[in-house]
Amino acid sequence: MRFTHPDGTTVHLAYCTNVHPAETLDGVLAQLTRYAEPVRHRLGIDRLGVGLWLSRPAVTELNTAPGAVARLRAELDARGLEVVTLNAFPYRGFHDRAVKKSVYRPDWSEPARLEHTLDCARLLAALLPDDAARGSVSTLPLAWREPWTTDRADRVNRQLDRLAQGLAALAADTGRPVRVGFEPEPGCVIENTAQAARLLADVDPRWLGVCLDTCHTAVGFEDAPTACARLGEAGLPVVKAQVSCALAVDDPQDPAARAALWEFAEPRFLHQTRESLRGRLLAVDDLPDALGGALPGAGPWRVHFHTPLHATPRPPLRSTGNELLAALETLVGGPAALTDHLEVETYTWSVLPGGTGPGARQSGIADGIADELAWARDTLTRLGLKEGKHEVTR
Repeated sequence: MRFTHPDGTTVHLAYCTNVHPAETLDGVLAQLTRYAEPVRHRLGIDRLGVGLWLSRPAVTELNTAPGAVARLRAELDARGLEVVTLNAFPYRGFHDRAVKKSVYRPDWSEPARLEHTLDCARLLAALLPDDAARGSVSTLPLAWREPWTTDRADRVNRQLDRLAQGLAALAADTGRPVRVGFEPEPGCVIENTAQAARLLADVDPRWLGVCLDTCHTAVGFEDAPTACARLGEAGLPVVKAQVSCALAVDDPQDPAARAALWEFAEPRFLHQTRESLRGRLLAVDDLPDALGGALPGAGPWRVHFHTPLHATPRPPLRSTGNELLAALETLVGGPAALTDHLEVETYTWSVLPGGTGPGARQSGIADGIADELAWARDTLTRLGLKEGKHEVTR
């Protein structure tokens, strides 16, 4: 979906397809048919934005198989879908039985990460609608925090220089600018916007910036206006924002709250947990650790578990929906749009506790995604953006 900000900026809204397991091109095409097109029909719109997640095997296939990119473009057009952003954070196997910290490999100290990201940028340049101003690719915040040595940091900085050079060359060759956003995430080398401002201070802001995930900022108890101001002062653009909610509990010592939290302690994804206690931020890497006593529970908790935008967990749990609203107001509710790419990224539908969401049912997931996008559409219009209709331009 597209919206026009009062300042004239076209703001794109999409949902991220990393919610669907697909490791091959055939798998990607199947998810467009099973999920994305039904979501578009449920919303009653002529064009739906999808933020594609393309695993490494799918990217390799698209780069090497004759006619593969044209086939993908044709399938997108036939289903009323458009792509202005890719999620290149998970490399492969994002729906394996246990993902946890493997999602951070390869990291930005490894050549494979640079190769994959530039390959994704080239694919995106070929998929962009003709009238799109630019594309965006999100990626991991350099690496998991351990081990982090001076040698690794030097390798990362060299790779970021090559990334910017590659994106500049791509724009010169194709006329389609693509920017890459590093996504601060709890537990990583870049965990918050303060670290982003410091560690990305020397990147070329024409091509590199930040992907601001509103679940992650909420988990870190970051205030959205302050976070965005910090990035602005550092000269770092918000390349895109991932519209998402975290899980929250105000009294982690409440037996009912702890019992409810255990239902979210599932084995696939990492659920970093933070406690705000008298001005300090206490941290553990996974929810079972927090529940097992690694956090005192004397202050409120926020958990890296993406919850549906339009529905709140059963009390005494809640979501960070209020924090999301504050973030959207900061990003696109002011006199100038701070980003033009918004991506709903609730990838956890298949691991939500029973009774919370539709689980892995195909129709239920499509309904849930449509409801999230409808919530986002209504929120953006309340903030003064106007939903626009457009013709397909290829």
